[in-house]
Amino acid sequence: MTGLAALVANPGAQTMPYFDPAFPDRRLVLHSACPSGFGPATPVLFVHHGVARNGQAYRDYWLEHVDSCGILAIAIEFPEESFPEYLWYNFGNLHAKDGTPNPRSDWTFGIDDRLFSALQAEDVVESQRYGVFGHSAGGQYVHRMLSFGYRDRVAVAVSANAGTYAMPDLDIPWPFGLGDVGLTPAALQAVLEFPIAIMAGTEDTRTTGKFFPKGPRSLRQGPHRHARAHTYIRMGHDAAAALGTTCRWAVIDVPGVGHSGRGMSAAAAPVVAAALHAAQTG
Repeated sequence: MTGLAALVANPGAQTMPYFDPAFPDRRLVLHSACPSGFGPATPVLFVHHGVARNGQAYRDYWLEHVDSCGILAIAIEFPEESFPEYLWYNFGNLHAKDGTPNPRSDWTFGIDDRLFSALQAEDVVESQRYGVFGHSAGGQYVHRMLSFGYRDRVAVAVSANAGTYAMPDLDIPWPFGLGDVGLTPAALQAVLEFPIAIMAGTEDTRTTGKFFPKGPRSLRQGPHRHARAHTYIRMGHDAAAALGTTCRWAVIDVPGVGHSGRGMSAAAAPVVAAALHAAQTG
């Protein structure tokens, strides 16, 4: 079997290389968790790994849930050699290392939607909307992606245990806010009105890890990841009030879980499944 259909050739785990049309020389790796009852109408979830670029591990976390949830999960791995450092992944390649803005066509935030279009074009799926889940660095990727309008076909979005946030404030420069990137108050209002689930492990309070963001701009968001999630939600509601609109974001505390991709995937699974199946029938 060739093409993306290889991801659903059999129930269970599949892996294949993938080249996004915008980055034909930069290899991605797709890791699928295909449920036993898969059919073209099965809802699709794109999963975004953390800083370790361990897409296979995140696929395996979701492999434990796809049968009970009735979804196809595809972990999109961004190998370090193809998409180096945080600029290409966490921050979507909006800017080069020297700070020069990149054109929107070079932003990695468009990869999910183009992959979904490719799955439709190859008749792998027939659903019209998809879900996104990201943990840690992947949580950074997901909420920033949504902030820039890549949400038209997103049925459910979960950002879990992100280390930093692009706060919904046009006076705070990117990437710690949404200033200096051309967003208008109308664009900010649109993202505030889009439902985003921010999941926060109540035990995700360690500050000594190698990859924990410790810079002054990060610490302004809170002392640890759990606090920063709540800061993001609070600022969202404050921004919505200032704009005269409603913030549809919600924080979901996950008791007893720290910085665990497996634990947060398990907590997200019923939330994601309910929303995806509702979108199929709505």
